[in-house]
Amino acid sequence: MTIQKHFVCLLLLLAGTAQAQQLAPAEKIETKKGTLTIQPILHATLALQWDNKTIYVDPTGGAKAFAGMTDPDLILITDIHGDHLDLKTLEALNTSKARIIAPQAVVNQLPESMKAKAVVLANVEKTTQLSIPITAVPMYNLPETADSRHPKGRGNGYLLEMGGKRIYLSGDTEDIPEMRSLKDIDVAFVCMNLPYTMDINQAAAAVLAFKPNVVIPYHYRGQNGLSDVAAFKQLVADGKKKIEVKLLQWYPEK
Repeated sequence: MTIQKHFVCLLLLLAGTAQAQQLAPAEKIETKKGTLTIQPILHATLALQWDNKTIYVDPTGGAKAFAGMTDPDLILITDIHGDHLDLKTLEALNTSKARIIAPQAVVNQLPESMKAKAVVLANVEKTTQLSIPITAVPMYNLPETADSRHPKGRGNGYLLEMGGKRIYLSGDTEDIPEMRSLKDIDVAFVCMNLPYTMDINQAAAAVLAFKPNVVIPYHYRGQNGLSDVAAFKQLVADGKKKIEVKLLQWYPEK
């Protein structure tokens, strides 16, 4: 290979790497206290930026997945599986100022240095961190069995209140009564991937029951690829409940 061709190949490689690390387009929600920026990262991983605070949710993908973002003030972790609890990513990030919110099963797996900054929340428990009220919402599979991938009580969904907006993160769950009973949700992140959580029909039925103002499908890659979120959006529209479905970019390969 000539020097010129080698140089061209190197440029193409660098361009591809830069593109791979580029953040997906963010979604912005106006609150009573400024703009809430929702940054999709990958699958269940996202970041929320509001009131000069940055929250990472289920951080995975290494430090490069968060390139260009401010370091986290809060980290929310929903469950023990690798697409939610990724110790290599946690150790790669600058978490020096971050408080970690997680269920006990997650905290048990953290290194001692991170356990010291962790706040353990069990289902339905509440905490306020950096003036943000946070409630742990149950997340689990149906039917409840001893060998369930997500038994009730182990993991947490989360409800956050920021600038008058109520933000719900479902975690790995199905169409459970605790989701259906949610009230006054402004933005709901809802999972839909078989066989780990629920299909688009269950997810749409749940959303039509608790009627968030906006629903954002996330965590929708399953054993057979990506769930049909466009069909989910149509199912919600057919329910005629004035719910807006926003489809964000969670999977770069799509």
